[in-house]
Amino acid sequence: MFWRFLFRKNLPPGSLCQLDYAVLGLGDSSYPKAGSKAADDQHDLGPDAVVDPWLLALWDKILALYPLPPGLEILSPDVRLPPKYTLHYLAEDSPHPDGALPEPAAPRAAPSELHPFFARLVSNQRVTAESHFQDVRLIEFDITGSGITFSAGDVVMIQPQNCPEDVQQFCQLLRLDPDRRFVLKPTEPSTSLPALLPQPCTVRHLVTHYLDISCVPRRSFFQLLSYFSTNELEREKLQEFSSAQGQEELYSYCNRPRRTTLEVFWDFPHTTCAIPPEYLLDLIPRIRPRAFSIASSLLAHPDRIQILVAVVRYKTRLSKPRRGLCSTWLASLNPEQGDVQVPLWVKKGGMKFPADPDTPVIMIGPGTGVAPFRAAIQERVAQGRRGNCLFFGCRQKSKDFYCQAEWEELVTKGFLTLFTAFSRDQEEKVYVQHRIRENRRLVWELLSSGNAHVYLAG
Repeated sequence: MFWRFLFRKNLPPGSLCQLDYAVLGLGDSSYPKAGSKAADDQHDLGPDAVVDPWLLALWDKILALYPLPPGLEILSPDVRLPPKYTLHYLAEDSPHPDGALPEPAAPRAAPSELHPFFARLVSNQRVTAESHFQDVRLIEFDITGSGITFSAGDVVMIQPQNCPEDVQQFCQLLRLDPDRRFVLKPTEPSTSLPALLPQPCTVRHLVTHYLDISCVPRRSFFQLLSYFSTNELEREKLQEFSSAQGQEELYSYCNRPRRTTLEVFWDFPHTTCAIPPEYLLDLIPRIRPRAFSIASSLLAHPDRIQILVAVVRYKTRLSKPRRGLCSTWLASLNPEQGDVQVPLWVKKGGMKFPADPDTPVIMIGPGTGVAPFRAAIQERVAQGRRGNCLFFGCRQKSKDFYCQAEWEELVTKGFLTLFTAFSRDQEEKVYVQHRIRENRRLVWELLSSGNAHVYLAG
């Protein structure tokens, strides 16, 4: 709101005459015009080297301009602030409703983050060869009765959850009973309760669906954690990680190897078991939804959403491979093992395909970047539109040529012009840009004569 106010064309003179403000520049000294007074990302201690002393000076200035009323004092940094919520355990014999997930009734409005639609998982198909290093899935959901509509270029938001093994480890480390039920109450009357948590709630539900125990913790996490430590060695290390001087070591310990919150708890066992449960929501952020390009069209697959998911898995110097929370969870789901439901909703995407049926479309989609173009091609083919030109690239034709049969059928029917680049199928690597250069006359003709639209993803 304030930013829009500043950019008003008719902003009256003197609009800010009664406003006191301070400015801190965030920059990078590797750029020639970063600014000498900016917090430098290239500094040995990162931007904190400038931010920390600047904040101290800022508070001194604020106190000089706006002194505290009599009887009030500045809190010491050693004082632990109260939690945002208090947690009240319920008696084990108190009545509680059945079911672990608060599945909503028939939605009155379009599904959203606060009210997702629990879509049934229809299929979970691996589309790369078993011998290929990358596991990529074509996953289909049934959205019958959801009221969800979408067009090519839109994205589906999926709310992931932690795996049962991590949830069990977390509860063991913190000595929590996963089946214990509780209610939350805000410490301040003006604070609203977390919208995505049921009341009452079990510890298992909180850890499974809400707390992001697989995220890489921030500096503020270590600062708050240090307040709970009863072990001198652990407390000193946590304080070091939360100081400006300790940021290089924190980066080496946490950010570079992508160490998770759960793994940090393993490294600080004495502190971890002393964490008061009511501070968990202050300490650990909530699990954020993940966005996936929709890889199908409602015209071709009514009441269905399909996505193309590359399962994130990579190595760091830690012995255990790093895994993406959402992609790993989705890949683990098996529709043959019962009714599997995934909370989701749809958002408008950034791609808009031409409304004119005669406008040709050039799509460049290496790897899973082809997902939104599959939706667009299905939509345009269902409408009888030709002039679809796709440049697709992957490593090997035999291992990760997604949707090969589908593309080849459309080529045969005259709906698609397809150019492929398999980078590892020959000695010299070939990428989509090489295929574009080889077919530059066709590309130029589509652009100059046909006013083609060009799209790039991946």
